Amino acid sequence: MSSAQPSTTAPVPVRRVRRLEPAALAGVMTRDVVLFGRYWKATTFSSIVQPTIYLLAFAAGIGALVNRVGRFSYLDYVATGVVATAVLFSSAFPGMFNTFVRWRFQRTYDALLAAPVDVEELVTAEVLWIALRAGVYGLAPIVVGIVFGLHPTPGMLAVVPIGFLTGFGFACFGVLLAAIAKTIDNFNYVTSAVLTPMFLVAGTFFPITTLPAGIRVVAKFNPLYHCVQLVRDASLSGLGTADLAHAGVLALFAIVMWRLAIWRLGKRLID
Repeated sequence: MSSAQPSTTAPVPVRRVRRLEPAALAGVMTRDVVLFGRYWKATTFSSIVQPTIYLLAFAAGIGALVNRVGRFSYLDYVATGVVATAVLFSSAFPGMFNTFVRWRFQRTYDALLAAPVDVEELVTAEVLWIALRAGVYGLAPIVVGIVFGLHPTPGMLAVVPIGFLTGFGFACFGVLLAAIAKTIDNFNYVTSAVLTPMFLVAGTFFPITTLPAGIRVVAKFNPLYHCVQLVRDASLSGLGTADLAHAGVLALFAIVMWRLAIWRLGKRLID
């Protein structure tokens, strides 16, 4: 009488689901890309035209009175500085308004969370797409500046990754505000009291060394100031060791805002 032979069938390996699953990120971002194809003209227009108007107004207006700022012509100084403004407008505003509308009115995020997507993946995918657009839109002032006499350099290609890093942080900042705001009208306070002062004291139109000592110290904690310095150095004088500190501040800002946005929106979406 023969004994039963043990099964030789190997166990089927269980695929481990990662914390940020690429398929989930790709699914959310694909949806964003498809939607962007419907309204890209209006979004691109609003994200590019306003910074370009600032560039033309200051370069043509104040530029007629001020020829140089330090070792840079005023056109070069403003054209590279306004990049930060373009990145800010094209990241913080979509982070605020799009997020608020999608979770409060359209209930888009409730539907996405019914799929195999969690809040961390949802927020990460949304801000990645916004940051990618912000990095590209940041090139608009550079292109306009070149038309009006800004000398093109290979370092200007670094504007895209710098804009991406800055845009990621401010997109997360926008998502965080959207998760806190009770009504969409609350964003008016943020725009007037937070975002506008940030780009005015970022070294965009004048050096922060001309500011009073107290405001100058605060300005150095402004992420946009570090974006301006990175763009200006990369485009006009070349990146140096000091720029590692500027990049570090932007990276720290992005990570902190990312975690806060995930935490706060998660509390809104998940009871």
